[in-house]
Amino acid sequence: MKIKNIIILIIVVLVIVSAVFYFIRTQEDTSGRLDEFAKCLKDKGAVFYGTFWCPHCQTQKKMFGGSKQYLPYVECSTPDGKKQLQICKDNGVINYPTWKFADGSMTKGEISLKELAEKTSCQLPQ
Repeated sequence: MKIKNIIILIIVVLVIVSAVFYFIRTQEDTSGRLDEFAKCLKDKGAVFYGTFWCPHCQTQKKMFGGSKQYLPYVECSTPDGKKQLQICKDNGVINYPTWKFADGSMTKGEISLKELAEKTSCQLPQ
C-alpha cells in the first residue's frame, strides 16, 4: 500500500512540474520590448507573408510577443483557408512564412530575430 501511494505521489508531482514548465515556456512576452525593432523592419522594407493557419507563422509572430502588432505582416490566406490572396501570388510567395526584403531577396521558413536584424540593419534591443 505504501509503495502504491509513493508512486501516485511521484506521478502527481511530475504532472504538476511538467504543467508549470509548459506554462512558463508558452507565455508570450507582452512587454513590447521589440516595438522599435518591428517598426524598423517595416521602415527597411521587410515584409512578412503568412497565413492564419500556419503554425510556423504563429511561432514567428510569437517571437515578437506584444510587438507583433507592428510587424509588416501580410495575410496570404482567404478566410476559409483554401486559397491564396493575389498579393501573395504577385510577390511569388509559395511557402509560409516568407520574408521579403527591400533588396528583393526572400527567406522561407521561420527566421531568427538575429537574422532579421542582419538582413535589415535594424538594431535588436539588448
